[in-house]
Amino acid sequence: MSGAEVRVRHVRKTFEDGRIRALEDVSLSLASGELVALTGPSGGGKSTLLNLIGSLDRPDAGEIVVGGQDVAHLDHPSRYRAETVGFVFQFHNLMVTLDAAENVEIPMMGRLGRAERERRAHELLAEVGLAERAHNYPPTLSGGERQRVAIARALANEPRLLLADEPTGSLDSETGAQILDLLRGVRDEHGTTILLVTNDDQVALQADRVLQIRDGRLSDPGERREPRLLRHRP
Repeated sequence: MSGAEVRVRHVRKTFEDGRIRALEDVSLSLASGELVALTGPSGGGKSTLLNLIGSLDRPDAGEIVVGGQDVAHLDHPSRYRAETVGFVFQFHNLMVTLDAAENVEIPMMGRLGRAERERRAHELLAEVGLAERAHNYPPTLSGGERQRVAIARALANEPRLLLADEPTGSLDSETGAQILDLLRGVRDEHGTTILLVTNDDQVALQADRVLQIRDGRLSDPGERREPRLLRHRP
């Protein structure tokens, strides 16, 4: 499955009855299978833009098209999120009463039968290097392991677009590098389009391209380039 192309045109978003301008005339394009880092200071609009592309919120104006679908005005955005988008957050948001495999199964509930959910959950955990931790509960996993489970969960429904909001923000530098290496592997293996929010310039080095957002306005400080690895695989 190829990644989704993303096109954002002249998007504006305000809060508190227009008193706070979160995004102002933002436009960008992501090619299928591209890994793009979105950087900038806190409060600049990074997470707001991710939420709009993921249809967790709606813009006040502008166009957002993902994989040929207008997602800015969906009547039933939950279907779009289930079928097209995977989310990875800074604090993984795992259910502590479920083991790793059961957490990965959550997005597949109602879509696949139990046996198929279990098979795919174990397959995905193996893909992120956690085959032997499938029945461990989140409190018994390290921060990096919990984030790997979150990535496996995000991939459960084979999304064409992965939105990652500070996925390394709560991790040490070595573990963060491993998570970014894993995300690049997801892009290479599945062709998934990835938009990654980060405040860490070293993390952004692994992206194909870096965009910067500040005070709700977007700029592109660099051309597409070959990403640098933060660590070497053995």
